[in-house]
Amino acid sequence: MEERRMSAEHGQSRPGGRRGHRAGDKKSKRRSRRKETYSMYVYKVLKQVHPDIGISSKAMNIMNSFVNDVFEQLAAEAARLAQYSGRTTLTSREVQTAVRLLLPGELAKHAVSEGTKAVTKYTSSK
Repeated sequence: MEERRMSAEHGQSRPGGRRGHRAGDKKSKRRSRRKETYSMYVYKVLKQVHPDIGISSKAMNIMNSFVNDVFEQLAAEAARLAQYSGRTTLTSREVQTAVRLLLPGELAKHAVSEGTKAVTKYTSSK
């Protein structure tokens, strides 16, 4: 029971791909649009850091809101930086500067190193 609830909670759908619909249910033809969340990634990181600890759906919703909020702040700051220098494209340089401006101390250093590592991995795979 717990495992089925956790998998549905973290972005994996039930067999057939239609949540909450029965085979004979012909009234509603419109399918609900898929909601994209960070739950799967938050869950994976949680298991890397604390393998024996779970997370409730309310806590996961809070984490999802938090990640969305940080993303929006970083994107807005990076866009502002690009605009100041008269550019229309966001590069890793603007994103890195936005991270340094918005995140505090050690967290910014770790974020920059992880971002640099991700960009290096991506460019080497091309």
